[in-house]
Amino acid sequence: MGSSSLFLFFSSTLLPYLCISGPITIQTIKQPFAASHFQYIDQSGVFLISSNGNFTASISNLDENSPYYFCITHVLSDAIIWIANRNHPISDSDKLYLTSNGLAINTADSSSNTSVAWSTQGLNSSSQVSAMQLQDSGNLVLLDRNNVSLWGSFDHPTDTIVMGQSLAVGTSVDCYTADNDRSDGDYRLVVTAGDAVLQWNRMSYWKLSAEPKGPITIQTIKQPFAASHFQYIDQSGVFLISSNGNFTASISNLEENSPYYFCITHVLSHAIIWIANRNHPISDSDKLYLTANGLAINTADSSSNTSVAWSTQGLNSSSQVSAMQLQDSGNLVLLDRNNVSLWGSFDHPTDTIVMGQSLAVGTSVDCYTADNDRSDGDYRLVVTEGDAVLQWNRMSYWKLSAEPKGSQDSLVPVSFLALNDTGLFLLGSDRSTVVIKLTLGPANFRVAKLGFDGRFRVTKFVDKNWVQEFVSPADDCQIPLICNKMGLCTSGRCSCPPNFHGDPLSKSGCTPTDASLALPSGCIDRKESNSSVFYVNLGSESDYFANGFMDPAKRDISLLACQDLCTRNCSCLGIFYGNSSASCYLLGNPLGSIMASSSSDRKLLGYMKTIVVSSRANKLNEATGFPIVGLILLPSSGVLLIIIVVLGFICWRRNRLYGTAKSKLGRSDSSSSELEIISVPGLPVRFNYEDLEAATESFSTQIGSGGFGTVYRGTLPDKSVVAVKKITNVGVQGKKEFCTEIAIIGSTRHVNLVKLKGFCAQGRQRFLVYEYMNRGSLDRTLFGNGPVLEWQERFEIALGTARGLAYLHSYCGHKIIHCDVKPENILLNDNLQVKISDFGLSKLLTPEQSSLFTTMRGTRGYLAPEWITGVTISDKADVYSYGMVLLEIVRGRKNSAAQPQSPSLENDSSEGNGSSSSSSGWEPRPAYFPLHALEMHEKKRYSELADSRLEGRVTNEEVRKLVKVALCCLHEDPSLRPAMVTVVSMLEGISPVTEPRQESLNFLRFYGRRFSEASRIEGSNERNEFGFSSSDRLMSCMSAQQLSGPR
Repeated sequence: MGSSSLFLFFSSTLLPYLCISGPITIQTIKQPFAASHFQYIDQSGVFLISSNGNFTASISNLDENSPYYFCITHVLSDAIIWIANRNHPISDSDKLYLTSNGLAINTADSSSNTSVAWSTQGLNSSSQVSAMQLQDSGNLVLLDRNNVSLWGSFDHPTDTIVMGQSLAVGTSVDCYTADNDRSDGDYRLVVTAGDAVLQWNRMSYWKLSAEPKGPITIQTIKQPFAASHFQYIDQSGVFLISSNGNFTASISNLEENSPYYFCITHVLSHAIIWIANRNHPISDSDKLYLTANGLAINTADSSSNTSVAWSTQGLNSSSQVSAMQLQDSGNLVLLDRNNVSLWGSFDHPTDTIVMGQSLAVGTSVDCYTADNDRSDGDYRLVVTEGDAVLQWNRMSYWKLSAEPKGSQDSLVPVSFLALNDTGLFLLGSDRSTVVIKLTLGPANFRVAKLGFDGRFRVTKFVDKNWVQEFVSPADDCQIPLICNKMGLCTSGRCSCPPNFHGDPLSKSGCTPTDASLALPSGCIDRKESNSSVFYVNLGSESDYFANGFMDPAKRDISLLACQDLCTRNCSCLGIFYGNSSASCYLLGNPLGSIMASSSSDRKLLGYMKTIVVSSRANKLNEATGFPIVGLILLPSSGVLLIIIVVLGFICWRRNRLYGTAKSKLGRSDSSSSELEIISVPGLPVRFNYEDLEAATESFSTQIGSGGFGTVYRGTLPDKSVVAVKKITNVGVQGKKEFCTEIAIIGSTRHVNLVKLKGFCAQGRQRFLVYEYMNRGSLDRTLFGNGPVLEWQERFEIALGTARGLAYLHSYCGHKIIHCDVKPENILLNDNLQVKISDFGLSKLLTPEQSSLFTTMRGTRGYLAPEWITGVTISDKADVYSYGMVLLEIVRGRKNSAAQPQSPSLENDSSEGNGSSSSSSGWEPRPAYFPLHALEMHEKKRYSELADSRLEGRVTNEEVRKLVKVALCCLHEDPSLRPAMVTVVSMLEGISPVTEPRQESLNFLRFYGRRFSEASRIEGSNERNEFGFSSSDRLMSCMSAQQLSGPR
């Protein structure tokens, strides 16, 4: 080090210590010497510094008003690397003494007695101590007069090892008890003759020799292979790098203390171009596995179960995977032994497209939800046969062909979207014909990315910086949710439309200025009727982002007819009407922002549908004379409807009896013949009718019944006990159920799903043969008069059910929606193993299919609200039903009851379906338990919700967890409900339990009040002045909520 460097070093490092009274000694202190914190208070207790200025010795405290320790500290990082008296902290006046016998901390005086807090007593030397020296390595040593070391702090470590320090065999490093308690903890690292071992209370739980090594592999990894972030922590999770060094594959987190993802990263720019498990982040110890079946990320082990966070399951190939390769383009591919690609990350993009990548028609790029949430957002870029389109909740708001900077070169159908070093292109099937192009300047590395703000950007990396080349939509107001729901966007500024007020950027948004009006909630709003609808004008020059990308609902129609079209459609929330074109546009859920019209050739009139909620409705009714007409028409219509139903039932009954009398099996019609020759991969054993008749002893032992048939106990020739389900409703829907169950259950295998062992299709007879679950359904065990189901058993049942549904929704070959999740369809065996049964109401979905069902299905009391709103039915409907079941598991009773019931009454009404109450007598209870659970959640009184029969034998934290998860599942908005995979993660404690959203649970209050009102009038049969009895009013009340409300 030169003289100038030496001067700067002393100026920056030592000067603050030297320019004070009681100077700090550099490197060596000779004995005798004494120091206390109080004596060196101006130096923060520091009395010795190493010659390189990197370490100090001091008597210091860790924070204000805490005791003091003699410690060694690294100057730049303020890290304490060693503490002498960790088990015996001292005061600021207690002193450290250096004598010929060594170092000692005395709590009162300098004599060697019981007041010694710490010392180096028993030095293994006949020499006397001459000096104390703090070496440049941070080692504090005691020297004799010949400078021979007699003792060193490196030989007596606390919880830290520094560079240059070595531990001899038998030495241990002990943890602290806590941040504010530096005494010895229970964990230690011990150096043995053969290893380095971690111990807890002398019991080993890890050793260095068993830790797998994690070198980074170049380009190709052969199976089998496994990797976790923890395993490759020294490489920041990186385990694979492309041969050109431009891309890495790693298991990494995006920021400190955040979850981990399996991702591909561009090295120079640090840009993440692909994430596998974006919807299911993992921990640093969870592993990625490469096997002959492909890639999979497991959250617990390597077996294929519900702990799979992500996988390449369902590879369209009969070949087995041989290797994983990260190509120079950034494409991660799986290869067979002939190096043929079986799967590639470029075919499964996330939010980013890179140079050399092409997307086929039908492929989409989905944005993230937020910077700190990489799950799928609401915006997507979709490649169609004619364009590249940006969508928000399936509604288009931008297309490449309309982009001013783009140009159309051909009218052939689009087959691919490609990004290269000259721009963005839509190409024909030959990959050379340019249909639409967006020409950009040359670039070495370029990406196209869809942001969570709804904008599509193309950027290039130049001179260590990102340069934006293209962004669209350029108009802020073209972003669907720029001003939230119902906000008006004008030149990028947000306000409320005319006749509305509020803050458009807040959650409450804009509401009608007239307090007597309210925005409708769609088909779930039962208050809506033709007479109570009022249209609020949005101004003469307003527009909606989707209007320019869709056809009108109707053309050549008047404004009043357009409004009437919306009034008669409960899913319509408003209209836009073109005066010049006489075109009618309908607004549906979800509703985005309103925009000031920017097109001179499309002047539209906007109107929002509102519901009259005050006395104004009465005035409107008086003006229209509705009550008189209603009183005349409603009874007449009801009588006519009853007559039609009775006549229909008589005809149906007569035809059924006639068919039954003809033949025991019935004639096989054309549809039956088709069913008998049905071929399904993995089809189970086919039985003859006579086989099942013998197995069930002529169907003598009935063990259950359901909406589509009766279940009998049977024994096959191999002595295995089975449950034989006879499908008695062999109409069109019965055949649908039968075919679905064979196709789905026969090929579905999971520990929490009932196994289909065989089937019978003979004549018109339909049977399904299941594995036998000897404890029956959950409703019998949970609600019956037998032994009370203990809390831990309930929790395991809840978890097992969640795992089964998660498998159906996310991990089997195709997404399966159960549609009838209820205790009766959750089966148990003697070990309380949980299996979900009855997929008869399921619909098998491929990713391309719509999730919309054409017929309503399920059981009242468990059906999600969207069944009657016209909203697309998704797997979130099962999540809602699971939430209802979860509350019943907590309570031990059905979720609803008109009045308190005794066990005998409940048993009389249950008819064996498991609706019985506690055997300890009847107890008062809320009419609608989900509402009571919501109210107790708001008061944080979760333990009061648990089954009283358990007499307190519950885990309060688990009660809280189940109730909060259940309420999250009951959100009225399906998009707010967690996926079942997330539910499993929350129940297992892998992910934190999210807070229920109060605003999406308010509908429970409506159901609860309506049910309570119905319960109060249930017992009365008095007629009112119009001739309606109380029971009539009860049925009317219940029909308004029969789907989502109590049953």
